[in-house]
Amino acid sequence: MKATEAPLIPPGVKRCPTWQFVVWIGLAAAVLAWGVYAMILIWWKGLNQTNMNDAYGFALWIWADLAVIALGGGAFFTGFLTYIMGQKKLKAIINYAVIIGFICYSMAQLILAIDIGQPLRGWFIFWHANVHSMLTEVAFCLSCYFAVLVIEFIPLILENPKLQAKPFLHHLSHNMHEVMAVFAATGVFLSFFHQGSLGGVSGVLFGRPFAFREGIFIWPWTFFLFTWSAAACGPCFTILVTWLTEKITRKKLVKQDVLQLLAKISGWMLLTYIIAKTADTLYWAMVTAPSKGFAMMDFYSNNPLYGIWILIAEIVVCGFLPALILITKKGRENSFFMMLAVVLAVIGVCINRWVMVLQVMAVPLFTFKDWVMYTPSWQEVATTIIPVAFGIIVLSLAYRYLPVFPQEKELNPVGGSAK
Repeated sequence: MKATEAPLIPPGVKRCPTWQFVVWIGLAAAVLAWGVYAMILIWWKGLNQTNMNDAYGFALWIWADLAVIALGGGAFFTGFLTYIMGQKKLKAIINYAVIIGFICYSMAQLILAIDIGQPLRGWFIFWHANVHSMLTEVAFCLSCYFAVLVIEFIPLILENPKLQAKPFLHHLSHNMHEVMAVFAATGVFLSFFHQGSLGGVSGVLFGRPFAFREGIFIWPWTFFLFTWSAAACGPCFTILVTWLTEKITRKKLVKQDVLQLLAKISGWMLLTYIIAKTADTLYWAMVTAPSKGFAMMDFYSNNPLYGIWILIAEIVVCGFLPALILITKKGRENSFFMMLAVVLAVIGVCINRWVMVLQVMAVPLFTFKDWVMYTPSWQEVATTIIPVAFGIIVLSLAYRYLPVFPQEKELNPVGGSAK
């Protein structure tokens, strides 16, 4: 078939009418435009467009940055399971995991470009690197892993029927697939360090005893906990987005046994992580905090935002509960309970990043100080929503024009009853 005769939509699948797709993309683009307008205001007028202050130098953006990086961890961990650990069954979902990771990491870099206030000087990070800063290591690994995700995304893009009809692109796609295990291994290596270093930044804050942790050699425990939580909850986010895509398209896209396998592995990762997190919290409450002259409850306020409930929600409701559901066969086989567990796990890792960014700044360090409250400006909210709108657009385009789900044709025959 000539390239001009090849269809845009992969053969053997059914997609919504063009007008519906245009309306859907248009709505997401409108939200994206709102966020871009706020971003331009911030770059044009400066960071005074935000409600950040001396207490909150890191605020909503950095929470969103750490959250999307953790949720994008499904890409590196699913790639590790598929290509390194030989879980070939997960090939049915690895494409979607890579796309989700690509979205999360590209938006993480955009958030950082907004946060530095002068994006034209972003190259200073690399050319004038502070070799003693963990944030420098984060910037290097984050950029390199984003490049890896782009490389992993390219062969999927080349599988579009229009592009596959061209021999050079067809062979390029095939050859890139053959060496994808190398990039998966590289991604795991890079992700381990940048995920860990993001946690390490909090752990070495001597002046913020709520975040400060003891360490193993040169690394505080938060270094390992951040990587562990991303590997545990990132796949849950992949499962959640896949489920949402199935509901929106009204199709089955991945076999249930694939989702259950990923959920089972994620459940055991989550259980071991939350046990380690509990041990870390107990040691901090009984040893670290008292050694600095604080009691545990000094770090939890009576105000609704930072009460003790947030610790219970993170460890019990969004930690042990979803972990126990996911490691139980009956829990995974029940669609409602599995999705409940997945949603709770995603919320749990977002709470963890919220606590390690915002509560750290809110806690008073002197007896004559009070808790510092923070409300983001509309510009901060608008720019934080950019990843959601951008993600919807990229996922929609990928689903429509690329063979993202290898099992879709089998589960939804075009001539069958599936919509």
